[in-house]
Amino acid sequence: MDAIQKTISPRMIIIMLFFIVVVPALPLLISRHWNWWEAWVYFILYIVSFAISRLLAARNNPGIIKERAQFMQHDNTQSWDKLLAPLTGFGGGLIPLIAGLDELFGWSLAYSINLKIMALIIILAGYVLASYALITNHFFSGTVRLQTERGHHVISGGPYRWLRHPGYFGAILTYLVTPIFLDSFWVFVPAVFITLILVIRTALEDRFLQKELQSYREYAQQVRYRLIPGIW
Repeated sequence: MDAIQKTISPRMIIIMLFFIVVVPALPLLISRHWNWWEAWVYFILYIVSFAISRLLAARNNPGIIKERAQFMQHDNTQSWDKLLAPLTGFGGGLIPLIAGLDELFGWSLAYSINLKIMALIIILAGYVLASYALITNHFFSGTVRLQTERGHHVISGGPYRWLRHPGYFGAILTYLVTPIFLDSFWVFVPAVFITLILVIRTALEDRFLQKELQSYREYAQQVRYRLIPGIW
């Protein structure tokens, strides 16, 4: 607990509050349409899923909170991920930003309520899967690196029984249907951008782990699919 408290400085708290509270609230803050129920659901779901997943992850493995709080601070982060990890975060921030602008200026037509309900179900499924991966994987870092100081080893339980990178798959599910839920065709642009980044990141991370992490190659032979069930 002391180590975590030392890691989470006042500056880190401010940054976390910005990305956890302000960014998902951008659709409401930009549009100022306070009766936009979909934006409220999006905002509340983001905060609740973040809080619950981190609390459960900290309970299961306190070290993961310190690890994730040190985002981009490790010397042995893979050089390609020093670019891809921030790009992922940047794309994630564009989604609520563009959704808010779209609502403010009325660029897109509204989707049907049936499509929105389906999108909401998929968003929830994506949050659950990504959270399950975070809670299960003691080495679910914000960047790709070999965590030798933490006894890095293969995790094969939970959702890792079915996919080698379930956290990425859960995130992609959420990103790709958020444009429908928030009535913004233009949000598909950053959503597709992040999806492509995560596909590239998955390929590079998987190749790195097969080369550097003991027993990962054997695990990859047992769990066939990297990111998309039945496809890749």
